[in-house]
Amino acid sequence: MAPPTASSFPPGGTFFDTLGKSFCDVPVNADKDNAIKTADFLDAAESLTTLFDVLGSVAFTPVKSDILGNIKKIRERQLAAPGESEDLQALVINELKTKKHVASEGLLWLVRGLDFTAQALRHNVSSSTDELSVSFRSAYGATLKPHHSFMVKPIFSAAMSATPYRKDFYAKLGDDETKVQSELRKWLGALETQVAILKGFQDRKEAKW
Repeated sequence: MAPPTASSFPPGGTFFDTLGKSFCDVPVNADKDNAIKTADFLDAAESLTTLFDVLGSVAFTPVKSDILGNIKKIRERQLAAPGESEDLQALVINELKTKKHVASEGLLWLVRGLDFTAQALRHNVSSSTDELSVSFRSAYGATLKPHHSFMVKPIFSAAMSATPYRKDFYAKLGDDETKVQSELRKWLGALETQVAILKGFQDRKEAKW
């Protein structure tokens, strides 16, 4: 299956209208220890990768490929054991019972990639004068960089320097700046909530191998 790519939004719409699945629409069951539906979350994460097309540089290809590769690992486990994988937390716990951790490790790296994206965008939304390169570089240092090897760091660092000017980036997200900011904040808030839930879960003993 070809990786998802950014598509043009309808007149008066925004980039967020083009997403196959938004994090705003991912079910989180508060009555079940904030269980996050696997299929919906993976679809939303896959949709998020089209944002790297909007950033417009081939330098972001490794970032996008990394996220999609980790989604694939989780999805393969879900397909192999659907009854044990309806939510992400159950998928991890049940996979670890088999003495394997391919999907669990995939989720660990996926969450890091999503956390990187969320922190970069939050920094940029909150700092109205900072260019994207500043926001993405700061987020990379706080999330992925400590876990990357010396061979991988230059590849990802190159992407941080290849971001477009902020005015050009936001213009690509929609013509109505107020609507873009509103939609971005709503989507970003849902992403941040789910990343925080999963990071908390991954810190627990039952999620480690």
